Amino acid sequence: MSKESFDSFTIVKKSRINKPRLSFKKIKEDILGPKYILSLVFVGDKISRDLNKNHRNKDMPANVLSFPLSTDEGEVFINLKKARDEAPRFGMSFTKFVGYLFIHAALHLKGMQHGCTMEKEEKRLLRYHLG
Repeated sequence: MSKESFDSFTIVKKSRINKPRLSFKKIKEDILGPKYILSLVFVGDKISRDLNKNHRNKDMPANVLSFPLSTDEGEVFINLKKARDEAPRFGMSFTKFVGYLFIHAALHLKGMQHGCTMEKEEKRLLRYHLG
């Protein structure tokens, strides 16, 4: 397990798969602001499945899960194995898909719901941060 820590942002790796090199801190600050306290955890299928089962009653691993802890604090769990397996189906590289999942989760923590507005914002942020 590895851990990176910034003032209001922590990244924890609990997966054997290497995380892509992305500016997660910049993406986080662009969406949630510099004062929002966020923990980003990279996991595999087991942890993802357990979280999904316990919090959403879905007995399968999820590619991403986000949990608001308060109005200014939250957690994001990204399943790197699932992201690696699903990226081609979305027409994205592994790196770009992980970036998309992180953006998606951060927008949920900001209060956005699935729909056209969220999709437009995801596309805009993906272009801005990942070209």
